[in-house]
Parts: sequence; structure tokens; C-alpha cells
Amino acid sequence: MKTNYLSLIILGSLFVASTFAQSNSNNKSILQERVISLDFNKIKGNFNTMFKECIGAGRANEGLRADWQQQLAFVKKECDFKYIRMHGLLTDDMGVYREDKNGNPEYNFQYIDVLYDYLLSIEMKPFVELGFMPAALASGNQTIFWWKGNVTPPKDYKKWEDLIRNLTLHFTERYGADEVKTWYFEVWNEPNLSVFWAGTQEEYFKLYMHTVKAIKSVNKEYRVGGPATAGAAWVPEMINFCSKNALPLDFISTHSYGVKQGYLDEFGVSGTVLDKNPMSVSGDILNSHKQIASSSMPNLELHYTEWSSSYTPFDPIHDSYHQAAYVLEKIKQVGNAANSMSYWVFTDIFEEAGPRFTPFHGGFGLLNYQTIHKPAFYSFKFMNILGNIELINTDTCSWACKNAIGNIQLLFWDFTNTHPGDSVNNQVYYIRDLPAKSKGKVKISISGIPEGTYALEIYKVGYHINDPYSSYLALNKPKQLTKQQVEQIKKLNDGSPVSNEIVKVKTDAAFLKELDLRENDVFLLNMIKQ
Repeated sequence: MKTNYLSLIILGSLFVASTFAQSNSNNKSILQERVISLDFNKIKGNFNTMFKECIGAGRANEGLRADWQQQLAFVKKECDFKYIRMHGLLTDDMGVYREDKNGNPEYNFQYIDVLYDYLLSIEMKPFVELGFMPAALASGNQTIFWWKGNVTPPKDYKKWEDLIRNLTLHFTERYGADEVKTWYFEVWNEPNLSVFWAGTQEEYFKLYMHTVKAIKSVNKEYRVGGPATAGAAWVPEMINFCSKNALPLDFISTHSYGVKQGYLDEFGVSGTVLDKNPMSVSGDILNSHKQIASSSMPNLELHYTEWSSSYTPFDPIHDSYHQAAYVLEKIKQVGNAANSMSYWVFTDIFEEAGPRFTPFHGGFGLLNYQTIHKPAFYSFKFMNILGNIELINTDTCSWACKNAIGNIQLLFWDFTNTHPGDSVNNQVYYIRDLPAKSKGKVKISISGIPEGTYALEIYKVGYHINDPYSSYLALNKPKQLTKQQVEQIKKLNDGSPVSNEIVKVKTDAAFLKELDLRENDVFLLNMIKQ
């Protein structure tokens, strides 16, 4: 909102100074008034749902657990994610590869079958991350994480290529080519970080060359891409390598996180600081889109296969009510620049640094171990409620939609980065009780709504509202939760509407609503035609 500032000539008079102070106060009040004005009949187009194309998970073996599967089915139902991506499909705890005494490969896909059969049974598809290296095929002993994913290149690239070809053939035989054509095959994870890839960029490109040849030898229409880098790296280099060597490349994948220190930090020991750059994460995605558009392959799909506010599973911002508005802000800023943004991850059942010892530990998940819904979960649930027709809307922190039967939805939020900066780490700041300051009023006006009666549901996430970490704080942060405490936290943060009312809309009369807004509040208004 633009403000007209009054230029005053200060003559030293206390009266003038007092008047100036009052003028500043009035201007501040005006700045705090936010207006969202919509017309039911003015349509922008189909609502872009790239935010629910994919969701992340820790590693493949965790997907064999009953609680993991139960949580995924719930998240699928509430948020409707289409694909899921995870590490460790080829790691030894999935029992995929070994060699006999003569060095001949032996393949076993039974664990993968159990996992993928389950995914397809709940109408999800795998975004197949090909890694890490089976120990029998590895050229070295370097591993990452508690579960020891081997990050070294293959000792024999032909054997690697044969493994990938046989795996792809198995998928085709089990699920059919038409199904597998809808999947994505991503080569490795974050090869630009030495902790994830013990080879060079040149060796990664060699790995990609052998992998894409193996997959395309089974079916040329199967989709293969990469480089799955950290920090939006290697995008031009990947395209140039494939173009120069006439290699297929069906999509670009890469990652971005919104903190500016604490490199990898799987144990949360170095601390992280939320970046004050208002375009963190989203700026990377917009730049990747530009890099593709100006390349020799301008029509490549762009998939951000990991993103969040922070890249450590020991960051309390993931548990905080601030995360809900952060998620919405970043997705809105990206617009149409990406084909998918895969939030990292759906559950705290995630063991990169080993099993978690407390119910709220800063884990990546939308749900914690006890299936308590974190604020970020509601961001994805609310977006999934939005209708498929988007309305024209000049407010930059909201979406307004409708569906074919005339129901109307308005999702809006305030994102305020309250982090004080480099003086304190997230691990110290976001574990506190952090009351939200007022951001004034939001005035909503929707004209052109067909005459009739509507049930108006208003949902909210914010400080002490669908904010389970604050409920946990109020219990003095017990290291283990009793069944009664879990039920208490769930009941206080179950996502129920904060208000319900019946609204009668008359012809030529706009629907009007005024709501109080605080820092990092998220509101969903759902008008259901009766």
C-alpha cells in the first residue's frame, strides 16, 4: 500500500512537534489496514496446484513401517499429494543388490515391491530417487547418516547400469509401461556436496550418462533428470553436458532452503539462522526457471525436489506457528515458475541422525511421531481445500478461488520474519514462547456472489491457534508424552473452524468481512452454498 508522506517544516514549536507525532501515528494506523477486494465473476484461470505434486520422506526403509504408512495415507487424504520422493532406495537396508563369490550380480526387489505396492494402493506415485550405492557395488566406504547411505561412485559403471536396467525392467513388468511412464527417475541426491557424493562433477555426469542410458533402453518415454543439487547448483552445467553429449534430459531437479548458515547440520550442532532475504527459496526457484528458459533446452520441467525453511531436522522453526505462513509465502512467490515444490518432509518419522528422543525436536515433518498436526500441515490442507478456479486478486499474500458449484474460498496470511538476525540461532529463538503482535485489520469485500444462503467457515492458524508447540510448552516440554497429553494437544489443535455462521447474500450486495490479523496468522474462509 502506498502512503503519502506529509513534509513538515519544523519550527521548534512543541505544538508542531506534537501534531507531527500524531500524523505519524495516523499513518501507521492506515498502513495496518489491509483490503482484499474480489469479484466472483472475474476469473484469473485454473488454480495452479504444483504445491501438492510431490512431498518428501526420509528414506525408503522407513516406508515399510506401519506408522509411516498410516501417516502417509492420512496426509494423502487431507492434502492430496501426488508423488513422494525419498532417499535410500538402493541402500543395503532395502536388500536390493549383492554379488556372489564370483562377483556376479544378484538382484532382489522384494522390499521395493512392498513399498511401491503400498504407494500405488493409496493413489500415490514414486518420484524415484536413484541412490545411494549398494555396498557390494561401492568404490569406497564413505557413508552419510545414521543408516549409513554409501555415497561413493560405483566401482563398475557397467554393473551400475545393469542394476538400473534390471530395476526398470522389473518396474515395467510389475506395474506396466503406461504406469511407469507417469513416474520420474531422478539420478542421485545433492552430488555437489561431498558428504552426499564422494566423486567430482565429472563423475556425477558419468553416473547420469550410464543411468539415463539404462532407463531409456527399457522405454524411451520414461522420464529421467537431475542433478538434484543442493542450493540450486549445476543447472546450466547439467543442461550443457546433456546437450553436448546428446543425452536425454526430461527435467531439472534441485533444492533450496531458507537458512543462511549451518551447512547440512544433520545433528543441529552449528545452529541455523532464518534468512532475512524476503525472496529466499523462491528467488532460487525463479532463477532456475530463467536458467532453463535461456538454455538450449528451454522447455524442461523444473522440480524442486526438496525445500523448506531449514535443512536440519533439529530446527524448531519447523514446529513453530511461523512455519505455516512461511510455506504459503514461498509458494505464492514462486507462481508458475516450477512444476513442483516438494516440501521436505511429510513426517517426523525420519532418521537421518537416528531415532528422535522427544516429541517436538525441530523435525522436518508436517506431522510428529504421535500424528500431531503441525502448523505447516494446515497450510497444505488449506491449499487443498481451494477450488480449481482462481479469481483475480491484487493482494500478494492470498489466493481466492471458487469451484463449479459456486463455493468460494479465500486463503490469506501475514508472513513476518520476526527472527532478530545473526545474534541468535533458530535453535534458541524458536523454542521460546513467541507472542504475535497485531498487524491491524483485514477488510474483505467480494462482489458478484450469486444470491443465496451460504455457510461461512473460518479456519485459522497462528499463535496459540492450531499451534501444538505452544501447547507442548504449556506442559513444560515433557520428553515423553502420555496418551492423555497427546489427546490433549490434538484436541486443542484439531483444525476445527474458529467460527461458523450462516450468511445471506443479496443481488448487487457485496459480501463484507473484517478480521483482526496478527503476525504470521493464516486464515481460510470457506463459503459453502446451501
